[in-house]
Amino acid sequence: MEPSKATYEQLVSQNEELKIQLEEANDTIDAIRTGQIDALIVNDGDGHQLYTLKTADQTYRVFIEKMNEGAVTINQQGLILYANTSFAGLVGLPLEKAIGIKFHSFIADDARELFDRVIAGAWQDDCKEEIQLVGQNGKLTPCLLSCNTIDLDEGVALSLILTDLSILKETENQLKIRNQQLAAAHQATEKLNNELEDTVRARTKELFVSREHFKYLANNIPQMTWTNTPKGEFDYYNQQWYDYTGLSLDETKNMGWKLALHPDDLNRTVEKFRSSLKTGEIFEVENRYKRGSDGAYRWHLNRAVPLRNENNEIVFWVGTATDIEERKKEMERKDEFIGIASHELKTPLTSLKGYLQLISAYKKDELPPVVKQYVEKANNSLNKLQRLINDLLDVSKIQAGKLEYGFARVDIAELVKNCSENARLIHPDTNFIIHDGSNYIVIANAERLEQVLMNFINNAVKYSPQNKDVIIETSLNGNNVRVAVTDFGIGLSAVQKERIFERFYRVEDKKYMTSGLGMGLYICAEIISYHNGTIGVESEAGKGSTFYFELPLVED
Repeated sequence: MEPSKATYEQLVSQNEELKIQLEEANDTIDAIRTGQIDALIVNDGDGHQLYTLKTADQTYRVFIEKMNEGAVTINQQGLILYANTSFAGLVGLPLEKAIGIKFHSFIADDARELFDRVIAGAWQDDCKEEIQLVGQNGKLTPCLLSCNTIDLDEGVALSLILTDLSILKETENQLKIRNQQLAAAHQATEKLNNELEDTVRARTKELFVSREHFKYLANNIPQMTWTNTPKGEFDYYNQQWYDYTGLSLDETKNMGWKLALHPDDLNRTVEKFRSSLKTGEIFEVENRYKRGSDGAYRWHLNRAVPLRNENNEIVFWVGTATDIEERKKEMERKDEFIGIASHELKTPLTSLKGYLQLISAYKKDELPPVVKQYVEKANNSLNKLQRLINDLLDVSKIQAGKLEYGFARVDIAELVKNCSENARLIHPDTNFIIHDGSNYIVIANAERLEQVLMNFINNAVKYSPQNKDVIIETSLNGNNVRVAVTDFGIGLSAVQKERIFERFYRVEDKKYMTSGLGMGLYICAEIISYHNGTIGVESEAGKGSTFYFELPLVED
């Protein structure tokens, strides 16, 4: 039992001694770190050696301790005589364990040969070099190694300052990546630019060819041709314009074309032109241009259409002016003939109608049924002829500006009722569907409006040989009343819709033979225009049509 007790007491005594030595070692390390000692003793294997700084300065050592860079002092054998906290952090060791170790052990394997060369030369000249430090956990840290010799009492030592380059290297790496990306982007941009230049050259060539083709075509057609911008600035006239008007390019710039217009046509033309610029609708007007060679004014049909881009924006307008002087004269001669013919036809027509009435009223002898039938058919034919002659007379009056009539308050509902009743009598096989609204009141001529509505109804029946439904609808559209007649017949094509209200235009259909002179809708359009209203059609080929007119309501 005694030996065991002695052994325990020895262990306790040794433990206390080790504690004292550890405290002394820690005090020594703290003293070194804080600059409280000017010398230190290191066991280098051959015995203890005393190392003392010749210019020991407490403030200097405190500064070294506070540095962000790692600071190490080694002797010629490479042992670490001193190291600051920053270095200990770089290698991941407690400071007390770093001192006394060979610095060589903290150099990465692939960097040791370079380090040895640097250290060998550092004893003669100060130098710098990048190296890789390896920490306790194997982590590699790129550092800038700065070497300077210092004099100790026991000999020359080497001071090493190690600056952590991790952030710098990461920044350089990121910069390198960005430079590579920038180079790739530059290359792609250069390629795109080259492709764009090729495209521009190709498009420029195509544009030049297209422009020359346009100029060639424009200069070799009989019409005068122009182009203008969306703002109405005229930027091109073909050669026919200059030849006809005798005006120069400078004279025609901007709105110089007004110089060639007849004064009576100027306001109407300018108004329609500005309206088309604003709405984007096709510009169309008849006016007179003065011929430069003799000063004579000749009628022209002007028509301009907008050209749009893929965003439906107007890029520019292309217009033509077609000489219609001869056509105008032919129309005047035709109108004159129609006026004379209609008046000449009216006299024998009246006489014939009178004779038929006398036959029907003959009471002396009973007329045979066949004669009565013939008289009735003759009266029907006379009524048709009477309507045609009335249309001819109306056209003559329209052209002479004499289609005038009185206005009064008209109840549209009453008008529709009367027309629908007449229509049922004339067309008993047709199913008339009335969609009537409120009692809309307008200022109009009832007989003329009835003429328009009956024309719509008769056309609806005439051009709907299969489907016998006809809808007559009255509705409100803003401050206007709208009267529409819808059928489900042959309908109209886009071209037919554009011309349907022209004088003498008739819709021809090979399947269905129809009669008429093509003046009914023209007269309707003039009547509605005289009422300051609007007339129009909505239709699709094979799906029927809706003809309508709108008139302003009376404000009570």
